[in-house]
Amino acid sequence: MKSIKLYMILLSSLVFITSCNEDDFLSQVNPNQITSDTFWKSETDFSKGLTTAYGALQFAGISGADLSHEIVQSDLAGTEYWYSGQYEFTQLGFTDATRHVQNKWNELYVGVFRANQVIENLETTEATLDDSFALEVEAQARFLRAFFYFQLVHSYGGAVVHTAVAKSPEDFNKPFATKEEVTQSVIIPDLEFAKQHLPQVWDSENDLGRATWGAATSLLGKVYLFGEEWTMAATQFKEVIDSQVYSLVPNTLDNFTDENEFNSESIFEVAYSDVLKPGAKGPTIDDNENETSGEASALAMQTGQLSFGAYNTVISSYYLHELMVYDEMDTDNPINSGYTHSQRFYSSIAPIDSDGLYYNLPTGSKGGWAYGQSAYVKKHSNWYHWDTESPLERSGINFRHIRLADVYLMYAEAVLEANSDVATAIQYIDMVRARAGVITLQSYMDNNGGTFPVLHKSVQVHGSHQMVSPSEETVMTHLRMVERPIELCFEGHRWKDLVRWGIVKETFDSHKADEDWRSANLNTDGSGIAPLFINERIRPDYAVSAGAYNSEAHDYFPIPTSERQINTNLGK
Repeated sequence: MKSIKLYMILLSSLVFITSCNEDDFLSQVNPNQITSDTFWKSETDFSKGLTTAYGALQFAGISGADLSHEIVQSDLAGTEYWYSGQYEFTQLGFTDATRHVQNKWNELYVGVFRANQVIENLETTEATLDDSFALEVEAQARFLRAFFYFQLVHSYGGAVVHTAVAKSPEDFNKPFATKEEVTQSVIIPDLEFAKQHLPQVWDSENDLGRATWGAATSLLGKVYLFGEEWTMAATQFKEVIDSQVYSLVPNTLDNFTDENEFNSESIFEVAYSDVLKPGAKGPTIDDNENETSGEASALAMQTGQLSFGAYNTVISSYYLHELMVYDEMDTDNPINSGYTHSQRFYSSIAPIDSDGLYYNLPTGSKGGWAYGQSAYVKKHSNWYHWDTESPLERSGINFRHIRLADVYLMYAEAVLEANSDVATAIQYIDMVRARAGVITLQSYMDNNGGTFPVLHKSVQVHGSHQMVSPSEETVMTHLRMVERPIELCFEGHRWKDLVRWGIVKETFDSHKADEDWRSANLNTDGSGIAPLFINERIRPDYAVSAGAYNSEAHDYFPIPTSERQINTNLGK
């Protein structure tokens, strides 16, 4: 069931009213007005306040449709020039005035503000609160604040730190702090507190969606991983793994539909519903008092296909499509019975030769798969059970921010970096591969003289896959260029991964070279050449970005111009 139902109390609009003259009726407080003097008086008030902080997770730039801008920025997806909002991200043409750059900043700070309200009022309230209740509320609020700040520092390269509710104009004029400063002063302390006081599981189904010990520990591990503190990262991930609270679901597709949400693999996910507030549009958010929040996600409109009522703004890159083609099935695994592509392939993208039905029709029954579009995106869309996407842009599919497969792969990376533990890295990579029913690295090595294939090099462009022996370098390359892209595509990780690894330039240059080869050598007259069956033209995903990329300008979004105009400590 959907939990943390987001009937928002707009605490951000609380009115602070004071009386200068008790005889002046114009300054009298409306007894029916919710104010800071009448709120924060009971456990119910704090529960409602905490719900607003969770509600910020639903914002389009955090877990919804506007993530499409960042998804197409990476090498796993492309878009078309007529989708101008997303297209400027594929071209790396965003600026400090770009809508998504400004909105994401604002949305994350709404989340910070709401979390700060809860934390601050817990410290000052005169209400009698049960100690365990107060600790659980504070732990959740501090987890959320850490989550919002983690997104800020790895989207903008740092943040303006607010750990209290601003009470004067001067409180808004603070300097920009570096990633390291924010991480050490806010993110790590908040996550350590959350880890100490959050339960491993909540007792009631009504609490599904709340932050848990596993969410705090996993995010803390990710913080250390991004900070290149490999041993600390590995320790956190191993605690999550050894807790046995989580397990990989047998069916990969269960991570991307509304039919098995909050499953055993889910560590932290954001709840959406297409049943609550049925008349409201999906993109409607909760901070406009003139609108009714939709509680639904509009992300399906960005990934679903145009012929089925969506926009297909996000389209699989040729690189990802070919990775999926060679995600080779283990024919001895019964999960593959009746399929021609791997379960990860089937769950993620829809090429013209896709298995099964697509929006309840055989693939290719409607238009598409032309003008350079080799595969559409399945993740986040309702292809598996609806005939078309909702005209109100409503989807009830939750967004998974942290799941166990990601933790396994991050743990594999951490042990590789910490002590060159190739055997353990392969073990955890292979757990993810085995669940998907594809040939494990160990099986490749057992049958090929101790070697495995370099799967990220295009067979179409370069010929058959080279075989390599396992080493720290070859396994890390596989992890970066094969395993994480296939397993976690379109889940919001890829651009941040490329940036932290420092390989954006070389990755884009490699893909641009493949793009140029296809443009010069493929027949696009309509016949379509296997395995990608590209028709009519080669979509230029890297024609601009490969040459335009500059680490200083593009790794992180610029501070929005609207923020610079308000905060005098940021300059103009």
